[in-house]
This record gives sequence, structure tokens and C-alpha cells, in this order.
Amino acid sequence: MAKRVRVLIIDDSASVRQTLSRVLEADPDIEVIGTASDPFMAARKIQEEIPDVITLDVEMPRMDGITFLRKLMAQRPIPVVMCSSLTEQGSETLLQALEAGAVDVILKPKIGAADHLAEAGMRICEVVKSAAHARVIGRARRSAAMSGPSAKLTADAVLPPPTGRAMAKTTEMVICVGASTGGTEALRDFLEHLPANAPGIVIVQHMPEKFTAAFAKRLNTLCEMEVKEAVDGDPVLRGHVLIAPGDHHILLERQGARYHVSVRSGPLVSRHRPSVDVLFRSAARAAGANAMGVIMTGMGDDGARGMAEMHDAGAYTIAQDEATSVVYGMPKEAVARGGVDKIVPLDQIAHEILAADRRR
Repeated sequence: MAKRVRVLIIDDSASVRQTLSRVLEADPDIEVIGTASDPFMAARKIQEEIPDVITLDVEMPRMDGITFLRKLMAQRPIPVVMCSSLTEQGSETLLQALEAGAVDVILKPKIGAADHLAEAGMRICEVVKSAAHARVIGRARRSAAMSGPSAKLTADAVLPPPTGRAMAKTTEMVICVGASTGGTEALRDFLEHLPANAPGIVIVQHMPEKFTAAFAKRLNTLCEMEVKEAVDGDPVLRGHVLIAPGDHHILLERQGARYHVSVRSGPLVSRHRPSVDVLFRSAARAAGANAMGVIMTGMGDDGARGMAEMHDAGAYTIAQDEATSVVYGMPKEAVARGGVDKIVPLDQIAHEILAADRRR
């Protein structure tokens, strides 16, 4: 990166501020320009120097994080990453934060757990750097590890590449979707446009564990389709949406004429777990031309290789366009690799799926 990402950390815990500062500053592309124990102190620091990204705790004295976030988005939009402990109740609150304009969520690093900190640190740094590229003005109006970067693994670490033999079409189609930064709200917009009898959908949204269950429950109250966090062995059925659980890969598998998902652990792929590349590769292997791939807003290149493999296996593939993406990273990389048949705005993705379904 040409310029280091300047970060302000807001958290009432001194130990968390210290650990998070250490994690972020281990990445040469990130600079921590200050810390604050509450939103009032943070507001004074922002007047002195505007950061590129803010990491924000949820529960703090004098003013909670979501109230501060809403005020910030209304007055001076800055990319905000929410930082929370791993709790079910916290998951519900963080979904409110995403609706209020936060671009992503990270878990507070566990102090003293070196092996956890190495992997968690990688995600924290990736999320913060992604947030620096996010478009936040429109959203406001609407509402590297401690030991250095690890090798970036591909989907080969989870399953072998497709054989290259395209599978003949059947009557049922399965939709595989990948998203990251900005994806929580984009997925909501997309799924709200689909009827109750739309083709079965499997989704990877980069999100920590536990948050995906709350995210699925929220979507289920808003959409005509049935939405749930995936469990190993769940069938992929028309009218149903399965969301990969945080910290687990999800694979599409076929048994006879039926599709189901496999939920499994494994290494980070493209520095993510779940990984879009893993889902897309499994779709290329198991479904071929019976699958449709959708890649949406997000930083990095997770999903670009897998979408090219789906395309080569005969699947119809689409990417969200730059104008409607919070971060035009993953779709851009997929287009660059030649794996995208069509680029469309967010509000046209559902239409493309229904049109493809009618053509079968």
C-alpha cells in the first residue's frame, strides 16, 4: 500500500487497547495514531487528526459504541470496524451496528493466547485495511499477525481442483454467493428481492463465529426465503438459504440428484475461514453447469479463483458492479481472472438469478 492506514482505537479496556495496538502495528501497512477509552475522548482526538479507520468497542462508559457510531455517521463519516467479545447477545448488537454504518466486525484478541493471536491478528489487520477502502458516505446517509503474515493458502488446502469435466444440466439449479466487507447489508438487499420459491442458495460471508447465526436469524425475519446458519449435512432446497457458520468452511456436495452442504474446519484459505474460494471450487466440482456463482462487495481476492473454476465448469457467473460495492475488490479480481459472465448492480442480482432459473 502506498500510504499506511491510520487507525484510532476506542475501547474502555486498557489491556485491549494495548493488545490491539500491538497487533495492528505489527503490520507495516498500518499505523495506530491514537487510542481512547470512551467516545468523548475519541471525539477530541478526531478533531486533532482524522483517522482512516476507527475500531470501536460496543459497551463503554458515558456513551455506548452504537450511539457514537450513529452520531459519527451523521456528522463525519469515517470507516468503522466494531470490536466485540464473542457472545450471542453481542452478536445481535453488532448487527445493529452494521445497519448503522459499520463496515465490518472483529473479535477482541485473546490476551496471552499466542497461537490464537497469530491467526486472529491476520484477520484483524485484513479487516482494518479493507475498511480503509470502504465507501461510507452512502451508508451513513442510508441509516497481519503478531509474528508476521502467514503464507496465503488456496482452496487446494481443503479440496483438489475440479476435474475439468462439465456436468450436464439438471432441472434444479444451486446458487453460490460470496461476500465480505459491506456484504451484510448487500446480502440483505439482494435476498429481500427474491421470492419464496427461488433456487436454493449457499452463502459465504466473511464474519466471525456466532455472528453468522444471529445474521441468519435476522435475514430470516426480513426475507421470503427461509434463511439459517448451515449445519453439516443440510440439504440445499428451493426456497432455502444456507449461510456458512463463522470459522468453518462450507462445501457443496452432491448425492444422486440432490445437493447438500459439508461444514468442516481446516486452514485459512485466501486468509479466510469460511472461504469463498472453497465454496466456489466445491460448486465447480459437484454442480458444474447446474450452479450459478455470485461474487459481491469485499476487499481482496477470495472467490476470484473459485469463480473462474465455476465458469470453466459451465456455471453462469455474475459480479456486483463497482458503483454499488462498498469495496470493489473481490468482484474486480474475479473479473480480472476472466471468470465473470456479467457485471450487474446490486439491485439486479436477484433478477439475474430468477432469469437464469426461468431459462432452465
